[in-house]
Amino acid sequence: MTDAVDPVDIAIGARIRTRREELRITQAQLAAGAGVTFQQIQKYERGVNRVSAARLLQIAAVLKSTGAALLGELETAEGDELALAAPGVSELLAAFRDIRDTAKRDALLLVARSLRD
Repeated sequence: MTDAVDPVDIAIGARIRTRREELRITQAQLAAGAGVTFQQIQKYERGVNRVSAARLLQIAAVLKSTGAALLGELETAEGDELALAAPGVSELLAAFRDIRDTAKRDALLLVARSLRD
């Protein structure tokens, strides 16, 4: 058996972290609602520990989400399941959410799209 972290666990953890941050819930608050320690939430978010199906549903309920959304079942493009695990994505999403000016958000999207091409 290997101690390597599974990319799928990393992606699920990143979705949990992103949703928690969207709701501005602390790891301690999520842990209390899900019946685990905040250290366990930290491990889930990093993908170090695998989330059981039952625990994932408890976490989803606290995050006002679904197990499918946290698993990435709602994503359609190939490779999306690992997109949230990429370095900097969480910070980029948080910064984007904090931009209140629609024109500035649109400008940032335009820059991002131009860099992609």
